[in-house]
This record gives sequence, structure tokens and C-alpha cells, in this order.
Amino acid sequence: MGIFDKGVQKTKKSFFERISRAVAGKSKVDDDLLDAIEEALVASDMGVDTTLKIIDNLQDRVERDKYLSFDELMDMLRDEIASLLNIKDGETSDDAVIPFDFSVKPYVIMVVGVNGVGKTTTIGKLASSLRAQGKKVVLGAADTFRAAAVDQLTIWAERAGVDIVKQNMGSDPASVAYDTVRSAVAKDADVVIIDTAGRLHNRIDLMNELTKIRNVMRKVIPDAPHEVLLVLDGSTGQNAFQQAKEFSRATDVTALAVTKLDGSAKGGVVIGIVDQFRIPIKFVGIGEGVDDLKVFDKKEFVQSLFSKDDFKK
Repeated sequence: MGIFDKGVQKTKKSFFERISRAVAGKSKVDDDLLDAIEEALVASDMGVDTTLKIIDNLQDRVERDKYLSFDELMDMLRDEIASLLNIKDGETSDDAVIPFDFSVKPYVIMVVGVNGVGKTTTIGKLASSLRAQGKKVVLGAADTFRAAAVDQLTIWAERAGVDIVKQNMGSDPASVAYDTVRSAVAKDADVVIIDTAGRLHNRIDLMNELTKIRNVMRKVIPDAPHEVLLVLDGSTGQNAFQQAKEFSRATDVTALAVTKLDGSAKGGVVIGIVDQFRIPIKFVGIGEGVDDLKVFDKKEFVQSLFSKDDFKK
């Protein structure tokens, strides 16, 4: 079983059930079948724009290739989605490698996102994974507004065996970030991960704070942060799209981590966000365990979604 089979199981079940019902008894593609595919894509929260792009391309390919079988239609659909994720035929995926440039030291990651998406947990799991690879990691507890945030990150730091820099509740988050990167430089750390306060994406004052944090870190490391990782809850569907849009406006988001895919039938949000925002997804959360934060392998994700072992006409 591939690592993403668990994460896309509910999406795949919902998706293929809808299509299988529509294709039953048919020997060729008609408007009803294409409508059913469109409905299935929208239901998986792939987004209207991305769905229409796929359907338009499918219609063109059906007219050109004269589709006859259900398997061929699934192959076409898989190819369209692979194309949106920029997977080339014959490409050997190296996405399973932790996607950071460790030639930069320390490599500074600022993690952003709203409350409840699994941001602090994602940081803890990422720190644990990096520590297991022999990297020296320092965490910065710059979420000084939420009562349990610092305590939660401290528990993760102890569990992962990494250092943490923290201050009292209500302290200036930018001050914590500054102290963290300065400490990381002094300790010759490989990676710095800064936790920021979960904020509503429509609160301009809180979003502006991200700029302040970034600016103070640059007093120590001029090109910090090297990564701005936005954490999104995959089960929220279209709300995740809105968050991606607003955070991209407020700060230079460079990568995404999508959590809670295993509990949702809305895994299509992964494809829609990549297509609409052209921001790479680097991690997906597919469970509660410390090892359930996975590097996002595009090819394996598509293969898991379209494996034919579980779904037959």
C-alpha cells in the first residue's frame, strides 16, 4: 500500500462511486457522463475553475480519441490531473526527499495559517522528521497569543529532541523570532522553524505582523525566511482556497502543507490549489501519528487516487 492510499481513500471512494453510477450500462461517453464527472470533481472540492478546465480538455480528447471504455476514460482523467500537478510522462519522482535547500544554514522556515488547521502539530512532526535525519533544529514559539500554543510546541520540542526558544505569554512575536534565529546561528543549527500566531486571514493588523516578523529575522539573516509554509486544513474545502488567496496577498507564501486529508472526501482541494495558485504542496498530513506528515509525492498521490484495484466498473 502506498503512503497516500490512506490519505485519499475517502476522496477516491466518493469520486469513483459517483462516476461508476453514471457509467453503468454505457458504452460511450455522453453529456450525462461528463456531467457526472464534473459533479464528482466539484464534490471533491477541486474548485470550479480547475474542474471546468479538466472537463473542457476531456471533451476535446474524447472527440479526438473516440473513447470507448471506462478504463480509457479514467486514464484520460488521470492524465489531465497529472498534467495540472506538472507530472511529465516517464518522469522519475524525487519528491520523497525533504524539499529544503540545506546548503543554506540555518534554513529558516516561517509557518503561517489560521487556528485549528494543525499548524503547531505540523511543526512538531516536521521537526521530528528533520531530527531523525540528523539535522539540528531550533523551534521558535512566536505564537504568544494563544494560551496553549507555547506549551504545545514545548511538548513537541521535547518529543522530537530539539531546542526551543520561547518567552512569556503576550510577548512580542517578532522578538521571539529574532531571538530564535540569533540562537540558531550561535548553535550552528541546520534548520529554524518559527511558529506564528494563528490568525484570521481577514484581520489585516494580524496579517501585517507577519511582515514585522520577517523583517526582524532579516536583521540576523538577511535572506530569511527561506520558506514561508502555509498550513491548510484539507477538510475545509473552499475555505482553504480563500485562506491560500489571502495569505498569498499578505506574505510571500512559498509552499503549502495540507493536513487532515485522511478524514475528508475533499482531497481534490490539493489539485485545485496547486492549479489556481501555482504554489507547490510540500507536505500532506494523513493521520495523527508523528510519522503521518508525508512529503508530497505528486506521482504517488495521483497513482493512489486512480488505482484500479479497489474500483471496477
